[in-house]
Amino acid sequence: MTKNLKIKVCGMKFTQNREQVEALGVDLLGYIFYGPSKRFVGDTPDSGLFQSDKPKVGVFVNENAFEILGLAKNFGFEYIQLHGKENPKTCGLLKNQGLRVLKAFPIDDDFKFATTAAFEGHVDYFLFDTKTKQHGGSGKKFNWQILENYTGNTPFFLSGGIGPDDAAEIKELNHPMLAGVDLNSGFEDDPGLKNIEKLKHFIAQLKAE
Repeated sequence: MTKNLKIKVCGMKFTQNREQVEALGVDLLGYIFYGPSKRFVGDTPDSGLFQSDKPKVGVFVNENAFEILGLAKNFGFEYIQLHGKENPKTCGLLKNQGLRVLKAFPIDDDFKFATTAAFEGHVDYFLFDTKTKQHGGSGKKFNWQILENYTGNTPFFLSGGIGPDDAAEIKELNHPMLAGVDLNSGFEDDPGLKNIEKLKHFIAQLKAE
């Protein structure tokens, strides 16, 4: 099952590094459009950063839907990841414009998966991330056993603190709706600068029999 998991590397910031990550055979590349993030692409990002053959994911926090649509068109995003308090209507509006939508939920021990029910049919994927004061990129894990409480029909990406040595544990999860993993700060030398060897190691372990 895990051999078919999608691998998303988020927080791409540097063109050469993006090219190296892309060469590893990952499935999705994420670009953060949220000013407070250390991985924010910047107000005038290098145009080469987005010249990728891989599907691109624009990551936003409480951004105006029409602003998102404009940026998606400008940079060729096929996917949009929403990390704020966006409602199902906003998600559905973006989805109806032909974008594939990931809606992130911050998870802790008290999270109620019933919260996701209102978004069924309005998004393509959920993304379960660790609840922290920031929006993602914390490097912290939540208790993955909580995922057993999720019985919805929308596939999800696992996020939050995944590191180079976590492949074996992820392969043990066996949740029918687990569609992919979201890799970020656990594979960095600096914010936005991914360590290629760590990524290569993890991907090999995840895809091994």
